[in-house]
Amino acid sequence: FTFCVQAVVRPRLSVKKIPRANGVFGSKKFRLNQQRNPSMTLKIMFLDPAAQSGDLQAQQLLMPKRGSDQSAGLDLVAANTDPILLGKGQTAMVPTGFAMALPPGYEGQVRPRSGLAAKHGITVLNAPGTIDSDYRGEVRVILINHGPEAFQITRGMRIAQLVVARVELTPCVAVQTLDSTERGQGGFGSTGIQSAAPTA
Repeated sequence: FTFCVQAVVRPRLSVKKIPRANGVFGSKKFRLNQQRNPSMTLKIMFLDPAAQSGDLQAQQLLMPKRGSDQSAGLDLVAANTDPILLGKGQTAMVPTGFAMALPPGYEGQVRPRSGLAAKHGITVLNAPGTIDSDYRGEVRVILINHGPEAFQITRGMRIAQLVVARVELTPCVAVQTLDSTERGQGGFGSTGIQSAAPTA
């Protein structure tokens, strides 16, 4: 089964205010009536056995979706049938139960969810993880537990978010010299960590 998730390109809001306002760190979800541009779609193919067999409840559970109509990221949900216990300092590769086809010239950025990070110390190990447009395998999320306690990941839990972004496929060219800049080769903290007040 192949489904399409419509990506927001040039949204036209049909409401006057956004009720989400101060909703952060895993707060209550809100939805707005919003018209999305259908010219760009994200094709989703379920790999989870239940969703693949036509179980509508499983499909609705695992389909990437936004927490609110103006959320930049699509929530990714854990598809594991058995709980995964993530101990302190441990990592786990969590399945999402689907593969996808991104439009050429775009990438999928797998990013942490602020609620899991703030409340439990759970984050994406290689954040942001990159999914290339020609990848057709299962989307999986590498989680790490930086928190003080073990954390259990169960089926249906929102574990990360997927941001679809445009990329420039630039060629590489070998040169003998580079243009000079004021910074030069300074890196790795060479500019300091304290913000300096502007001089008069």
